[in-house]
Amino acid sequence: MMPRLPSAVPEIPVSDITAAAAYYESKLGFTVDWRGADIALAGISRDDCRLFLAGPEFRRRNANGGPSLTWLNLNSKAEVDELHRAWTATNAILLSAPESKPWGLHEFTAADPDGNLFRVFYDFATPERERASAAARLDHPVGA
Repeated sequence: MMPRLPSAVPEIPVSDITAAAAYYESKLGFTVDWRGADIALAGISRDDCRLFLAGPEFRRRNANGGPSLTWLNLNSKAEVDELHRAWTATNAILLSAPESKPWGLHEFTAADPDGNLFRVFYDFATPERERASAAARLDHPVGA
């Protein structure tokens, strides 16, 4: 039996742990849970979302770079719009306004000062496809 996977915890490459932690705290509403200045790594969280902020010294050991793109999957169009309004009020870096796309995502994009991107979205197409599929099964039951 395969174990259940927890939420992923992305490593966000930043140029300065202190400045990045301040941005994520004041602009995006995260809490700095811990900071290891000696290893240039910090753990931050907000609700069910956890991230690591990794400075150049930490990333050099693993040879990983950036910028990164993290997708944040919210539960409704209203939540996407509400988060955009909240981040607008803090003067966070917002690259686009919420918009329902033809591919079925209601989304906007935000950034941090290091160029890391956050694509905030709600997938409205999947529930619509699931409803259509369920309706089709009712119209044409197997074995009928």
